[in-house]
Amino acid sequence: MTIVDILEAWNAHLAQSRRRSPHTVRAYAATAARLLHTLPAGQSWATIARLDAGILRAHLAERRADGLGNVSAARELSALKTFIAFAREQSDDHRGPGDIGRPRLRGPRVKKGLPRPITPDEAVNLAETVADDASQPWIAARDRAVLLLLYGAGMRIAEALALPASVLPLGETIMITGKGGRQRVIPLLPIVRAGVEDYIRQCPWPLVKDQPLFRGAKGGALAQGMVQRAVARARTFLGLPATATPHALRHSFATHLLSAGADLRSLQELLGHASLSSTQIYTKVDTATLLDVYRNAHPRA
Repeated sequence: MTIVDILEAWNAHLAQSRRRSPHTVRAYAATAARLLHTLPAGQSWATIARLDAGILRAHLAERRADGLGNVSAARELSALKTFIAFAREQSDDHRGPGDIGRPRLRGPRVKKGLPRPITPDEAVNLAETVADDASQPWIAARDRAVLLLLYGAGMRIAEALALPASVLPLGETIMITGKGGRQRVIPLLPIVRAGVEDYIRQCPWPLVKDQPLFRGAKGGALAQGMVQRAVARARTFLGLPATATPHALRHSFATHLLSAGADLRSLQELLGHASLSSTQIYTKVDTATLLDVYRNAHPRA
């Protein structure tokens, strides 16, 4: 069995059985390929299944020497453990003495930071400044519409850019497909619908049913990097911190809803989180915001 054979089977498992996103499939495949290229030739599922913690520790030590940070190292270790568990399932020898499934190796300690929301005024100003900086009126309308979807509907940037033109005409709600193929329905505020409709009226490219809704300057799908760079320029102009990214708009959507009284279960549905624990971090964000207000306003703080 060759490395190519192993990686093809691994990719198919991730994409079809686990329904991972294309980005995750690429990242997990690259992680597995790096490990396989450090092993002797002629690997099989059984030999991969028997890889122990010592081998993984040495492999990750080399990666850390190349500058891999704590967060990336922890993510890479998780991917390798999953890959070895998959190899164990493919192996005919499930009970060999060295077959341990997932090696017992702890990843580096990663401090889980809180999302940093921006204020409603900052979110609106960011969208308007990005639009003002655009090279053409239709691109200004496009960028504003995308950012309004992130803040007004809590979409991930990948979800907004993956919207097909078949979502038109827009109604009061929109169904999107998020991580893991999970679908959810999101209400659309009038200002968000108006922003998208303004883009539709100005877009010079035909919006065909199965094609992307948001187009790049040459008619192809709009890339995330274009939006990220436009936001980076706008936040510099507005004096916002480096944390004011497109994804911060989704954090702000969640934090502001929670502050206004939204319950965690409803927020979980709106954000498309698989588990409530992912949503609970926003209770900490809200507490952090309240503490900042207290410290800045209380005369004895």
